[in-house]
Amino acid sequence: MRPAAAEPFFRVPGVQLTRVGSSDVHYQIDGDPRLPWLVLSHGLGLDLTMWAPQIAALARRFRVLRYDTRGHGASTIPETPTDIAQLGRDVTTLFDHLGIERAHFCGFSMGGMIGIWLGIHAPARIDRLVLAHTAARIGPVSMWNERIATVETHGIQAISDVAMRRWFTSAFIARQPEIVGELKRAMERNDARGYVYCCAAIRDADFRGRLDAIRSPTLVLSGARDAATTSADADHLQRRIAGARRIELDAAHLSNYEMPDEFTGALLDFLGAARIEHPAIRSAAAS
Repeated sequence: MRPAAAEPFFRVPGVQLTRVGSSDVHYQIDGDPRLPWLVLSHGLGLDLTMWAPQIAALARRFRVLRYDTRGHGASTIPETPTDIAQLGRDVTTLFDHLGIERAHFCGFSMGGMIGIWLGIHAPARIDRLVLAHTAARIGPVSMWNERIATVETHGIQAISDVAMRRWFTSAFIARQPEIVGELKRAMERNDARGYVYCCAAIRDADFRGRLDAIRSPTLVLSGARDAATTSADADHLQRRIAGARRIELDAAHLSNYEMPDEFTGALLDFLGAARIEHPAIRSAAAS
């Protein structure tokens, strides 16, 4: 199925920035202010526009907050290395800036690790938690060190072709070369230093012994053909997070592009029990 046409990456319509420590965080809000908050956190090498196939449907049901993780998109590039804890604190600072007491959170890959941190360290701020294509620990340290060395020496262009083959199945690459090409160019436009700092943050994060601290209702969403964050990684999350649900799509890493309707449907189904209680949604459905 063909995804909706993606928004151009790094286009900044009505730039909205807030100061978080020494960084400016770019964010965008869609949806009726009366609706419940849903926060979307993108993966490594992407930006807030990675959610283009989902945003129209989600914004009909939620007040959707998308943001660029520091080192990505229109957010500023950190001068010093970062870690997942800092990336999680960026989210709670953004909540405070926008007056958000509590929200649903959907994190993808790196964003999923941020979601895990929030579920452990800021449970009062998270309602329902979606962990998409992520893991308690992603990849061996040696893999991240090799990637960091390559990007530091040769730039992101040296790894972007390999990334596309990990993000998508060969069938999707053949069927949708324009989408793959746009995502490849978007990845290459990232700042190498910001990318490397976030690689190191992922490399150093290990939540395997702490998942039982998560109490938010959780959905673990994975891809059967995902070599980056595997089905085994998703199984581990489901086993260790009490009551977690599990959905696997027949896709590689970027299932929100390969199977956009199914990905969006999984989110809406999981978040459905929360949304029917809001009068703004009932009014919209009746009109």
